[in-house]
Amino acid sequence: MHVSNQKVLIAIIAITLLLFPLVAFTSGVLRIIFGLCLILFFPGYTLLSAIFPRKGDLSGIERVALSFGLSIAIVPLMGLILNYTPWGIRLYPILIAITIFIFAAAAIAWQRQKRLPSQERFEVIFTVALPQWAGMSKLDKGLSISLVVAIVAALGCLGYVIANPKQGEKFTEFYILGLEGKAENYPQQVTVGEEARVILGIVNHEYQPTSYRVEIEINGVKDKEICTGILAHEEKWEQVVGFTPEEMGVKQKVEFWLYKDDALQPHLEQPLHLYINVNSS
Repeated sequence: MHVSNQKVLIAIIAITLLLFPLVAFTSGVLRIIFGLCLILFFPGYTLLSAIFPRKGDLSGIERVALSFGLSIAIVPLMGLILNYTPWGIRLYPILIAITIFIFAAAAIAWQRQKRLPSQERFEVIFTVALPQWAGMSKLDKGLSISLVVAIVAALGCLGYVIANPKQGEKFTEFYILGLEGKAENYPQQVTVGEEARVILGIVNHEYQPTSYRVEIEINGVKDKEICTGILAHEEKWEQVVGFTPEEMGVKQKVEFWLYKDDALQPHLEQPLHLYINVNSS
């Protein structure tokens, strides 16, 4: 059966677009299968279609082998580039970057093949019979073996990564903000006996459920203790908290000490702090 490469490109684009709802709403086998195609085959195939649009430019085995090889080279390069952007190496930026690449390469391939006579355009040929090993050239044999090894190695690496996911750095995000939700406009002039307020924030990146408490001290004297309850991994806790100075004075130091679970020692060596001037009423 002969299928025009333009139809194959349409199918690749459709599957690529289908990945977005699959990634957003599922975590099953279809997501893994289409994701493997997106990473290991589609980028290289569309690029080869753009570079070699003619039927006789490459043999079928060469085109398949090079599609895998180029894809394995293209995707890490995209990840390297994304690492130096504000988006970083995350699921959706990588998915969007690969999709843009596939769309661009497919569009160029479509235009180049459209300009060729129909008999010269590359077509995908599906046959039931397997090629005879004895009748294959040394180059085709080598490419076939390399392709099988590359696929097995890629699937093995994928299985290892799924079975043994790398755990990132464990840490707790701890911050104070002004009441506008920005790192500015903190209270500076406070009346003695009146409450001053800030936004206190904690984000758990410890890869396990963790409870926190925060002790607020003014000039070394404990003013208040706040408990967050148990936060799941990646869960954020933000709340407006207040502290009340009881003595007048300039540059009084307000410290926010973070404790994890039931620990007696602070989780961080240094507290968050700010300075206030406390005036009479």
